[in-house]
Amino acid sequence: GPSASVSPQIEFGECTVTCGIGIREVLLTSGCPGTETKCIVGVEECRTSVDCGWGIPISEGLACMKIACIFMPPEYRFKYVWKMLIPNKTAHILPSDSSVMKVCRDTHSGTFQCETQEKGNTVASIKYTVYAKTEQSRTTTKLEQSMRTRTDAILVFRLVTGLVVTVAVTIPMIFMICYW
Repeated sequence: GPSASVSPQIEFGECTVTCGIGIREVLLTSGCPGTETKCIVGVEECRTSVDCGWGIPISEGLACMKIACIFMPPEYRFKYVWKMLIPNKTAHILPSDSSVMKVCRDTHSGTFQCETQEKGNTVASIKYTVYAKTEQSRTTTKLEQSMRTRTDAILVFRLVTGLVVTVAVTIPMIFMICYW
């Protein structure tokens, strides 16, 4: 038919990430069935900038949190190199080879970096800062005190208002019942 003489042309969609490893669509721009001008013929892995900058830890409460490397399933195909970054010194390589690391504030505050490696090449790198419990608790305590003061004031106002309304309604009802 007429579509048999048209040679297929392939176009690639945008990568789903701005850093590290993602996926993108493989599109056919001619030779699609029917009247479609583009059709998806597959999905493939794509790579962008290795440096993913600063990540946000996943909190597990005030004491500990999880920090994660950048990866694409299957997770086991990559090697993960965790480093503790120390200002003006060589980074200290940590013994963890997991894609997720649990860090507790009281024992391991500092700056961490995870390099995701495949076949000896770094394909993604992300950094995290974990603040010490004492630095965080001073800020949290002031914030909590401010919130408690505000909450206490609201509760006292509601209690007084409730009492006044109760008395204002109860006394007239008593008089109405007694003199009915």
